[in-house]
Amino acid sequence: MEITSKLTKQIDEMRYVTADNAWRYRTILRYFYFQYEKMKYWMYKEEIYDELKKHEEFSEYTMDQCKQDLDVLISWRNLLAIQDTAKVATVEEFKNKQFRYQLSEYSVEIERLTLKLENLFVESASLEPSLLERIREELRKVADMYDTDAKEVGSWWSSLNNDFKRLNQNYQDYIRDLYSLKAEEMMKTREFLVFKDKFIDYLRDFIKGLQYNSNAIEYILRNLSEEKVTTVLEKAVEYEQSIPRIDLEISEKVIRDNIYGRWENLSEWFLGSGSAESEASKLLNITNEIIRKITRFASQIAESRNSAANRKEEYKKLCELFLKCDSIGEANKLSSLAFGIFNMKHIKGETIRETESINSGIFEESPTVKKIKPRIRTYREKTSRNPIISNEKRKSEMLSRVIKQREEERKIMDSYIVEGIIDFSKLPEIDASVRTTLLRWLTKGMNSADHRGKTEDGRIYKIESPTDKNDKCCLKCSDGTLEMPAYILRFERVIG
Repeated sequence: MEITSKLTKQIDEMRYVTADNAWRYRTILRYFYFQYEKMKYWMYKEEIYDELKKHEEFSEYTMDQCKQDLDVLISWRNLLAIQDTAKVATVEEFKNKQFRYQLSEYSVEIERLTLKLENLFVESASLEPSLLERIREELRKVADMYDTDAKEVGSWWSSLNNDFKRLNQNYQDYIRDLYSLKAEEMMKTREFLVFKDKFIDYLRDFIKGLQYNSNAIEYILRNLSEEKVTTVLEKAVEYEQSIPRIDLEISEKVIRDNIYGRWENLSEWFLGSGSAESEASKLLNITNEIIRKITRFASQIAESRNSAANRKEEYKKLCELFLKCDSIGEANKLSSLAFGIFNMKHIKGETIRETESINSGIFEESPTVKKIKPRIRTYREKTSRNPIISNEKRKSEMLSRVIKQREEERKIMDSYIVEGIIDFSKLPEIDASVRTTLLRWLTKGMNSADHRGKTEDGRIYKIESPTDKNDKCCLKCSDGTLEMPAYILRFERVIG
């Protein structure tokens, strides 16, 4: 999409539709438009005023208000005004300036649009196979257009485009209506059964026409030579350029891009592009799907109606049979026949019976409940929803335990710090856990760039290596002796 100044600018010609006095402006322009269709392009303000005064809504309307409204519409470029000097006889008449007013091109198109919107629900869309037939016949003329003049090609091109445009708009609007929520709700009603067959016949007739004509058009398009198509399109460009336009100049490039683009769209509609499916095939699938949907809804409505009627009679008959039963035993037998399992299944299991009597009946013993899981892959057992258990007490206990443990470790480590240093060569026999802590501190400091580290309780230390690389020491531990360089941990600062 290209964003241009034409796209982003405000359209002043549309302001009359939503302005404060829109009811007056729209009435004036609608009268201009009706006169425009009668080929009466210029009018005086007196003619407009006389027409408006015929209506009750303008009973208090004045000539000054009419003049003001016309001036506003001129400022918004909805009307064009020109001074009428044909009947001027004196200087005074010339000074009073009698104007004639004409509807602008923008206003003509806006009024056409508003009229279409007002009749949107009256002029409903339809699916017309005749449009496909006309497009097919027009495409067959491409070979004939190759040898004709630009004027005849222009007429042919205009007819082809109008039919294709109507086909596109009609099928899109019609399918949109069928896929609307209102249409689907109506298909589910019993009243829809009355004209269901007529509706389906209409869609099937369209499908037949679409299949036949789209296949024929596809064959025509695939067998057209590129040279002939290019020649015909260039003649259409030549014809468009030859049409004189007042105050409007369209470049040859814009016309050519427009015509070639339309031809490409028409070809893709029937042939598709690359791996993409053609619009004709999509329309065929959508229409078939709509027929299936209508048939399905109609079948559901018919089934619900028939089943309700049949079941009502069945229930009445069943009630009569139960009323005729002389005892509860006979009623139980009838119940097992009406509501029980027709094909009895014998299930073996280790169940605990309340009695070992072989004469005990099924109604005299308590039922045994067995949970049966479905034998399908997608089955998942329902998870029980349990409330979130508060672990605050356990967390606080664990925190207290960790703090106490850390405090004990700190006291132990403090006992080995002499004058702010830990000299590995002067340490007495230590426990394995103390050795692990010291080696962890040593590794942390050696891996840093400045040979500094920090203990778990925030004390900062620096590692001093022995001056002689061969200076070794033996670190005596409770589980053995470790030979290592005589490192020194010098604590720079103590926190807490």
